[in-house]
Amino acid sequence: MKNEIVRRSRGFTLIELLVVLVILGLLAGLVGPQVMKYLGGANTKTAKLQIEDFSTALDAFRLDMGRYPTSSEGLEALVVQPSGATRWNGPYLRKNVLPKDPWGNDYQYRSPGQHSGSGFDLYSLGADNAEGGDGENQDVVSWL
Repeated sequence: MKNEIVRRSRGFTLIELLVVLVILGLLAGLVGPQVMKYLGGANTKTAKLQIEDFSTALDAFRLDMGRYPTSSEGLEALVVQPSGATRWNGPYLRKNVLPKDPWGNDYQYRSPGQHSGSGFDLYSLGADNAEGGDGENQDVVSWL
C-alpha cells in the first residue's frame, strides 16, 4: 500500500494531461484571433504614420523648390537630387532611404493630386497591393 501511494504522486495521469492540452487549445483558439487582429491594425497605423512623414518631407521639398516632385520624379526626389534642381536642399528623409509600406510594397505617389488640395496624392494599396478592399487590404491614403 505504501508503494502505491508513492507511485501515484510521481507524475500526471493521461487524463490530467489531456485536460491541460484541451484548456491550452481553447485559450489559443480564443486569444489567437484577437492578437492577429491587433497586429493587422498595427500595420495600417504604421502606414498612416509613414505617409505623414512623407507628407512633411514633401512639404519641405516644396518650400525649397517651389513645387512638389512631379509624378515622374516620384518620391525618389526626396533622397536624390533631380536633374536641373538647383535649389534642392535634401535629402528630406532622415535615413536617406525610401521606406516601403508595412507589407513590403512601394508607396504610390501622384502629382498633381486628384484627391487632395495639397497638390499630391500619396497612398499604400494595403496588404493585397490592389485598389480597394477592407480590413488589412484597404488602401491607406493621404487625402482623408
